[in-house]
Formats: sequence, structure tokens, C-alpha cells
Amino acid sequence: MLDDASTPSSLRYSPFAAPFANAYDRFALWRKDLGLPSPGTVENLQKEIKNTHLSNFIFDGGRADLTKSFSMSPLFQVTHSFALGSQTQPPSYNFGGIFASNKVFLQGGVDHDGNVSGRFNYGWTPSAVTKIQTQLSSQVGHNMIHLEHDYQGADFSLNAKAINPSPTDGTGIYVGSYLQSLTKNIALGAEGIFQRPTPTASELNVAYLAKFTSTDKSWIATAQTQGSGVLQATYWQKLSEKVEVAADLTLIALPHRREAVTTIGAKYDLRLATFRAQIDSSGKVSALLEQRFTPTFAFLMAGEIDHFKNAAKVGVGVMIESSTLTPEEMGMVPPPL
Repeated sequence: MLDDASTPSSLRYSPFAAPFANAYDRFALWRKDLGLPSPGTVENLQKEIKNTHLSNFIFDGGRADLTKSFSMSPLFQVTHSFALGSQTQPPSYNFGGIFASNKVFLQGGVDHDGNVSGRFNYGWTPSAVTKIQTQLSSQVGHNMIHLEHDYQGADFSLNAKAINPSPTDGTGIYVGSYLQSLTKNIALGAEGIFQRPTPTASELNVAYLAKFTSTDKSWIATAQTQGSGVLQATYWQKLSEKVEVAADLTLIALPHRREAVTTIGAKYDLRLATFRAQIDSSGKVSALLEQRFTPTFAFLMAGEIDHFKNAAKVGVGVMIESSTLTPEEMGMVPPPL
């Protein structure tokens, strides 16, 4: 007698559903024989570009991040972050903590104004992850709750999220995305954004996505277009084990706004340092150096020059990590005597 695990789905259903189940089995077997890779998620479609460019790393003024680890398995650490002297942001202090295990990820923080933020991720399976983000603020309109679920199949990814959903009147922002590998090098997808700020007003925007990856993963090109008149194209290439380059082109063609911005950047990974530099068509030249003198101490220096506005910014920061754990407990091999 065959068990349920080895029985084809066409035999486990009623005679009426058997033809459909048999067709699905053949389709699933055909997809498996293709050997299509996972395309990644829509959220990480431009992950390599963001890691190479300075948009998520540039800062000005003074910054200090002090981290202390209490445990590595599971991971538990706290961080004190200080920032002052910025031309665009007021002085700030943030206290944060992280707890992470094989299935659970917890992150929380509170700043000097009493704003509280938190993140909770739970992995039901290696392919299914539920995420919750919250933000509580004393300012009106700054409270936020973000619900999200990720599912990654063998050759596709599916994501659904809701931002400030209201079960009573249906207001909020709802996003759904799907990315499918068509070949070993090409993946296509779509993302729909439904906004309903009030019960009587709503708006739907659909974005179409494309991702092209080389066979050896040495370069990745992406394109994203929206019906509202916005096109973004990116290209990333790994020239060597230590050098990466990236380019980003954004075109905006709206009735009241027409703009095109191009950004080119590079990242150099040295033995104990990382250097990033970029230039864009708006006249900005930026650079960031992260020099790590020891595994627990790093020095950062950032600079940006805006030639069109005749302005400049400079940032200096330090990152210090301390721990009560031994090198063996932290997974570090002590240097030879």
C-alpha cells in the first residue's frame, strides 16, 4: 500500500479532481526539471546596489556606536548610538537591543524623545517568514504598525504587507508582490500598491519588475517601471573579489515634474578597511572610509561635496564593540603566542 507521501496527488483526490491534480503534478515536475534558481525577494531586488552606493551609509557630524554582546548563540547584544553636529538632523541618542535565534529575531530601540520602535521576525519554515514592525511616537501621525509575510519557493517569491491597516474602515496601505524566474538568468515580477488614506479615497499603483543575472553571478541588472511615469534601472558588477561597481538611473516623467538622476559608485574591500565612493548627475561627490583597526574598533570618515549648491558635509564616527565572552565563545580564534 502506498503512503500519502509517495502517492501522486491525482490518486489522493476524488475522480472529479483527479484530472486537474494530474495536470498540476506534470506542471510541477516540468518546473522541477528546469532547475530554475530562486529569484530573491522584491525587497532585495536592488540589494547589491544599495550595499555598494552610499545612500544607506553616508552621514555628517559626529557619530558613535557602542555595542556590547552578552551571548552569541542565541545572539543578544545592546547598542548605544550617539549623533551630534549634523547639518540636517538634531543631536540624538538611541538605545537598542537585538535577540536572534534560529527562528526568532527581535530588535527594539528607544531614543531621547521617547520614540519606541520594534521589529519581530518569526520563521515558520526556511521558506516562510512573518515580520512585524511597530513605531510609537509622541508626535501625531508618526505611529506605525507594519505587518508582512514572505514566502520563497524554489523558483519564485511571494510577499504581502499591510501598513497601518484598519479592520473597521479598511484604510491603510496594502502591498503585494510576486517575482518568478523564467530562465536561469531572467526573472520577471509585479508589485501592486493599494493606498486608502480615508474610507472614501483610494489609489492603486502597479509596478513591473525585471532582473537579469549572469550565469556566474558576476553582474546583475534590474529594471522597474510604474504606470505613473517612473522608471528605474540599475547595474551591478563584481570586478574582483575586492572591487564592486554599480550604476543607478532614475527617470521621472510626470505632468508637473520631469527629472533624471544617474548615480555611479564603487566599493573597495581591503583587508581591514572598506572604501565607498560615488558621484551623481546632481553634482554630488561622496566618499566613505571604514577603517577597522581591531575586530572590536572601527573608525569612519565620510564626506560629501555638492558642486551645484556650493555646499559640503563631513562626518566622523567610531564603532566600538565589547563583550564579556571569550574569543572561543564569540567564534574568534585567538592569535598565536
